[in-house]
Amino acid sequence: MRQTLESAGLTVRQPRNGRSSRRPACGGRPAGPAVASAKAAPRYDRVVDEDLLDYYALLHRHFGPQDWWPARTRLEVMVGAVLVQNTSWRNVEYALQRLRAARRLSLPGLRATSAADLGRLIRSSGFWRPKARCLKALVALVDQQHGGRLDRMFRTPTAGLRAQLLALPGVGPETADNILLYAGGHATFVVDAYTRRVLDRHNLGPEISSAAAQPLPYETLRGWFEARLPRQAALYNEFHALLVAVGKQYCHKKTPCCRACPLRAKLP
Repeated sequence: MRQTLESAGLTVRQPRNGRSSRRPACGGRPAGPAVASAKAAPRYDRVVDEDLLDYYALLHRHFGPQDWWPARTRLEVMVGAVLVQNTSWRNVEYALQRLRAARRLSLPGLRATSAADLGRLIRSSGFWRPKARCLKALVALVDQQHGGRLDRMFRTPTAGLRAQLLALPGVGPETADNILLYAGGHATFVVDAYTRRVLDRHNLGPEISSAAAQPLPYETLRGWFEARLPRQAALYNEFHALLVAVGKQYCHKKTPCCRACPLRAKLP
């Protein structure tokens, strides 16, 4: 791994770990969330963190390829990224089935459906009124800014398209990055609750102040990952999907199964 990365012109170093020495909760309540001050997100140099790649290798060896996102089309990825907010994927699957059965899971179908009718079709995903408005806004973005073509939209530079997505109602950083990475193939790392949980229990992440009192900002964690990994959409895609897998199967919120976890050798 080291030879391959160095041949690509990337610096390999051991991670600098300034996190506290709290041990993770194994079989009991998990440790509290990582916290930080309200300062602006730090800037990181482009390096490759060999230890972080070890986490990826352990997860990939255990779970294998995840083939994410679970969708048939890029539009379905976009719709799923909106619907999965604050709900389980099972509820999203039911909503997608209803959209597909009603022949609305397409740009023309969504375009021709009112927000009220769309809301009734996606009711199983919860918060269906704002999610319906968000989906209509997504379609309007494709139509008004990109000529109604997803291929044209995803040719937009990452920073510009991300800003457009974040300007839509109901689209936050995680949703925007899910759309960019999984639907558009843009190299932007997705940070979710599973990612935060694994980082916290393994004392990974940016250095934090012991006196801080708020969770680390999304952009801080995204920048931390992107500064330490090769900028490859395929790697970001697989790594995030693997973190979701270990979070669902082992790194549970209340009763983590640390002894059987493929990352157990990495626990501090």
